[in-house]
Amino acid sequence: MDYALMKYVAGFFMVFMVSMGALAYYLGCRKTNTPKLAGLVGLLLSVFPPLVLIYLAILVLKKDLKETAALA
Repeated sequence: MDYALMKYVAGFFMVFMVSMGALAYYLGCRKTNTPKLAGLVGLLLSVFPPLVLIYLAILVLKKDLKETAALA
């Protein structure tokens, strides 16, 4: 494998990891009481892309905290 291609793949992977972690943090702020932990789990799961997509789908489908508090 060419060195330039390896740099490109590594850069893409790093951008993917950071963006998935940021998206998990954003959803964690809206959906959980521990957004930092949600972002960290999203960042760590981004090593395996199918797992992070399942995790993000679970966060998206979870009810917002403000909606839950208003219903109680």
